[in-house]
Amino acid sequence: MAELTANWYAIYIKSRHEFKVVERLTKSGIEAFLPAVERIRKWKDRKKLIKFPLFPGYLFVHIEKSYDLILRTLKTPGVVRMLYNASGEPEAVPEEQIIPLKIAIENKKEIDLYPYLKEGQTVRIKSGAFQGVTGILKKKEKTHYLIVSIDILKRSVCIKIDTSLVELV
Repeated sequence: MAELTANWYAIYIKSRHEFKVVERLTKSGIEAFLPAVERIRKWKDRKKLIKFPLFPGYLFVHIEKSYDLILRTLKTPGVVRMLYNASGEPEAVPEEQIIPLKIAIENKKEIDLYPYLKEGQTVRIKSGAFQGVTGILKKKEKTHYLIVSIDILKRSVCIKIDTSLVELV
C-alpha cells in the first residue's frame, strides 16, 4: 500500500469559533493553522490589541487524506465541513500558498485582505482620478490594465492601473 503524505486542507468553521476549533484540533493531534492578525479595537473608553482571523470562518489542517483523519477532523465540535473540488474530493491547498502566510504571520508582517482578482473579471476603480470607472481587468506581463469598451463604436481602450485601487463589481 502506498504511503500517504500530509496535505493542507481548508475547513469551514462555525462563525466566531475559529480559535476554539484550532485548540480542539491541536489537542486531538491534528496540525491546524489559523492565519490571524492583531488589530487595535477601539471602544468609547479604551483601545485594545485583539487577534482576528484573516479569513473568518476558515482555517487549514495538515493531514493525510485518510478516511479516519478526515472523519476525526469533521467530528471536531465547531467544524462545519471541508472544502471539496468538483468531484467531491477534499481539495488540497498547495503548500506554496500556505508557507508565505505562515512566514508573514510568524514575523508579524502587516497583512490585509486583497480582492481575489482574475483576468477577465469586471472591476471598479475605488479611488483616484478614475474613481467609479468600471471595466474588465487585463494583465499583460507584470502590468494590469482596465479595459473600457465603447459598445456602439465596437472599440475598447486599455488604461494602465494599480490593482490596489480596484474592487470586484
